[in-house]
Amino acid sequence: MNLLVLFSLINGISAGVFGLFVYLKNRKSLVNKNFFLMSIGVAIWSFSYVRWLLMTTEESALFWSKMLNFGATLIPVFYLHWVLAFLNLDKKKRKIIFFGYVLTFIFLLVSFTSYYIKSVKPVLSFPYWPQAGPLYICFIILGYIGLVGYGLYQLFKERKTALKEKRNQIDYIILGTILGFGGGATNFPLMFGISLFPPFGQSLVSVHPFLWMFAILKYHLFEIRVILTEILVGVMGVILLVLPFLMETAQMKILTAGVFIFFCLFGYLLIKATHREIRRREEIERLYEELKVLDKAKSEFISMASHQLRTPLTAIKGYISMFLEGMFNHLSPKAREKMENVFYSNERLIKIVNDLLNISKVELGKMELEKEPTQIEDLIQSCYGELKIEAEKKGLKFSFQKSKKVLPKISIDSLKIRQVILNLIDNAIKYTQKGEIEIKAKKINSRIRVSVRDTGEGLTQEEKKKIFEGFTRGAAGFTYWIEGAGLGLYVAKKYIELHQGKIWAESKGKDTGSIFYVELPIK
Repeated sequence: MNLLVLFSLINGISAGVFGLFVYLKNRKSLVNKNFFLMSIGVAIWSFSYVRWLLMTTEESALFWSKMLNFGATLIPVFYLHWVLAFLNLDKKKRKIIFFGYVLTFIFLLVSFTSYYIKSVKPVLSFPYWPQAGPLYICFIILGYIGLVGYGLYQLFKERKTALKEKRNQIDYIILGTILGFGGGATNFPLMFGISLFPPFGQSLVSVHPFLWMFAILKYHLFEIRVILTEILVGVMGVILLVLPFLMETAQMKILTAGVFIFFCLFGYLLIKATHREIRRREEIERLYEELKVLDKAKSEFISMASHQLRTPLTAIKGYISMFLEGMFNHLSPKAREKMENVFYSNERLIKIVNDLLNISKVELGKMELEKEPTQIEDLIQSCYGELKIEAEKKGLKFSFQKSKKVLPKISIDSLKIRQVILNLIDNAIKYTQKGEIEIKAKKINSRIRVSVRDTGEGLTQEEKKKIFEGFTRGAAGFTYWIEGAGLGLYVAKKYIELHQGKIWAESKGKDTGSIFYVELPIK
């Protein structure tokens, strides 16, 4: 019983102080407010638990047992509201939160009646253990298990897609939840006359605030590391300040005073370093948010500009085609040659504008896929036939090796994947001056892999890293193909990523050729 008193005191003090400092850090934050309210509930339960254990009369023990269960009734709903606010789900789950508060209000109304706690009686070594009334089982099922269980469910669900730091925060909240509420649940069996084991879980309840304190220090939970560091330094400072007065010899007094002075210097440097780190992190986050705004503005501008450019370019293409077809007048050979140059230049400009528009759509999340079951070999054969003449003009050996077994159909946006394959083959032709180009398609586990191998200029290690970035080309591009904008592979990468696939390049170095791979999942 003495251990239960000790653990309950630790739990009440740590929860109360911890919750207060979380609230003081940001009084406007719904996350901080609900954590504070939950901590108040834990503190009421813990301190009432201590008073109940120390009671010597049945009447006073019954009152404090009802008081501790009053505090216990508050905890689940504030926990749920805190978790949902932490996960930014509080607005979507308003009905669940409202139901939780209504349910809790009903339980609080009956918490001091015999329907909730009907009596106290001797159980194991406890002279006055509370006995549950008929409505208390409803609190356990709906309030304790239901509300806390739903909060845990949302934590596990969010953890799957959370970034590393957020996932680490969630892990500690889950662990603290299991220890805290699981430890508290060991009190329930004795309330129904089941005495299989003593309520040892009180010690586990005392651990959960320290788990969340660790999450603050290591993973920035609540962003109160500075305050917590100052508290720890202050507490240790007070202890070390008192020590010299407790020492009996002059040597020990001098030694402990020296330790106190050294700790003050160390504590000052620690707090200063923590302040500096927090400021740097806040500055990085501010710059990151500004960068996201600028990046979105850039994508929206490119999208708008591309739309505005495409219309006149399409009109120009139409009129040039009419001139070349002789609809207005017969063109001399020299005029036709110049007009054809204008036509091809306009075509390249249209392609660049289309690439920019596609990139902006992907970055703004507006690119939609029109998937349908597609035989990838037929798609490659179409691309192969379209570019075969270009390869033969350069005297290149050009081949497409099909798989020995017919490949399964895959669900893809055929127009976009066709653009990717055309781009890879077209690049291979442009950057290969002699030798061969080989296209392959095969099934590897649950994916279809397409490869385009050439004996062209090859890629350096640095080029392999940057080749799929926007407005980037290999060095050979400036030698053999100066008109490209460096967007083709970037667009290809975006399209493949939209299909949950992979695209990469391999090369042993300059003048060794290269292989470009595309992998698409079989669905």
